[in-house]
Amino acid sequence: MPTKKKSPFPFRRVLITGGAGFIGSHLADRLLANGAHVEIIDDLSTGSVFNVDHLRKNKNFDITIASILNESKLAECVDRADAIVHLAAAVGVRLIVENPVRTIETNLNGTENVLRAAMKKKKPVLVASTSEVYGKRQEVPFREDDDLVLGASRRPRWAYACSKLMDEFLALAHWRENKMPVVIARLFNTVGPRQTGMYGMVIPRLTSQALAGKPLTIYGDGSQTRTFCHVTDAVEGLAGLLADQRTYGAVYNLGGTGEISIRDLAQLILRKTRSKSKLNFIPFEKAYDGDFEDMQRRVPDLTKINKAIGYKPRRDIEKIIEDVIVFEKGKTRRK
Repeated sequence: MPTKKKSPFPFRRVLITGGAGFIGSHLADRLLANGAHVEIIDDLSTGSVFNVDHLRKNKNFDITIASILNESKLAECVDRADAIVHLAAAVGVRLIVENPVRTIETNLNGTENVLRAAMKKKKPVLVASTSEVYGKRQEVPFREDDDLVLGASRRPRWAYACSKLMDEFLALAHWRENKMPVVIARLFNTVGPRQTGMYGMVIPRLTSQALAGKPLTIYGDGSQTRTFCHVTDAVEGLAGLLADQRTYGAVYNLGGTGEISIRDLAQLILRKTRSKSKLNFIPFEKAYDGDFEDMQRRVPDLTKINKAIGYKPRRDIEKIIEDVIVFEKGKTRRK
């Protein structure tokens, strides 16, 4: 039986907020390959021009260096676009804990600005959310309609989850009240080349430590588990959700498969890098502060997104680590 051909990508011009970031730059690659014209807007606070340097000579690529809090600049970019992927956000555990005001203001005000600008002509918007919104739920896998269990407001860790959850509420309110085409993707631990460990992302941080022969820093006892998704799989899911208008008005988990503890992850990285580094366990209260709480498990149920667009991650944790190792080695050679 012949393979069913995919429909052509329906948007000629796409704006990616936070497009110089790790995920945004890979999504730009993906959409350009689809024949779309891609513009990104990024203030480079956590993104990097390096991530999109290879796109500078592409006639279908434009970059605006500005914050999404700059309403006039953002409005100009939105006006030129047929659809928007909103990735710009304050991300990373360390950044969230150390800069809670920036986290809240960037996420809440930024999303409000994007939706307001897009609302004028009801342009489709994909809002990137996070698995953090599930909070301290114990039952896995997480399903989109599950109740959410967040920690106390005095614990800054949950500021990010709450701000992204409000992003979801606002986007869905526009869908219900204004018939605005929006779709929400809850991303689960997306990893791959170009990701930095600077803000607490665990795989690039542990990989760079292993390659340098330094102790691998594990916060807590390492029993906490995560499910990682290769960025190539993630951007396939993002593009698919944006392209299919039947997904509008709904929330979808977007992640990988295969739960692994952080301790086992570190051991796998040691084997893949052939490093003789040791594991260095640091209590959360020393790494952050006494009010820090972590999510013990984070596992997505992908049934809904699979039924909607046929999404199925193809790259496992070993492939993810192998690709990060290649990138980290190349980064060292470029210095």
